[in-house]
Amino acid sequence: MNKTINLHKMKTSLDSDNNARYELDDICINDLIGKNLKIEFLNEINCVSCGIKTKKSYSQGYCFMCMRKLPECDICIVKPELCHFAAGTCRDSNWGEENCMKTHIVYLSITGDIKVGITKLKNIPSRWIDQGASQAIPIFAVETRLISGLVEVAIKEHISDKTNWRKMLQGEPDLGVDFESLREELIEKSSEKIAQIKAKYGDNSVEAVEGNIRTINYPVLEYPTKIKSFNLDKDLIIDAKLIGIKGQYLIFDTGVINIRKYSGYKCNLSV
Repeated sequence: MNKTINLHKMKTSLDSDNNARYELDDICINDLIGKNLKIEFLNEINCVSCGIKTKKSYSQGYCFMCMRKLPECDICIVKPELCHFAAGTCRDSNWGEENCMKTHIVYLSITGDIKVGITKLKNIPSRWIDQGASQAIPIFAVETRLISGLVEVAIKEHISDKTNWRKMLQGEPDLGVDFESLREELIEKSSEKIAQIKAKYGDNSVEAVEGNIRTINYPVLEYPTKIKSFNLDKDLIIDAKLIGIKGQYLIFDTGVINIRKYSGYKCNLSV
């Protein structure tokens, strides 16, 4: 294989045995595990939206102008509780209708540690794979992105909403967690705040769900004991044995790289 592409978030899916599958353009990355993979940055970054050359990547792959004007680069993407669609100030109301005014799921997952998170219903299980979750379970179904953010804020008073990516890449977490009991405990602890949200947005705005625990297996031959993170702005060439994939990270025998972080970077990939 020898191909030049602009990097972007790998497409993820699960097979019938709950094994994570990864694709980058038409390349099945799973098939490259155990082989020597060379990634050479060609000193060119193209905006993932408009395609223009940009000296610097903003918000994981955008040029400065697109970062300033596109709704997918707004602050509410990382802080959904700040969604301002209802105020009529969304950068693109059509985009907001399709992405923010849809059913969202508030969930628990275990990556390195247990965390709370949110995602659109249609993004399950890909969102969990992107985060490197080994297990996940839904807690609530909510009407909009804004409400999902408010519920997440209520729950994260009792449990973290952050992913420890280093811990996630150093091995499989303890899967002995009683997720169902923890879910009920968090529902109880956050009940007062949830009641306040329902009082404001309606009884049907937040509903507890009885989803099953989803277990995800990742294609990893060996986990690193120490984490060295490659930086394409400094390490123009990565040439090493690919030993695994987890989250949006490629795991080499000499280091790891977050492919999504370098969206828009023009690279030559060869095996």
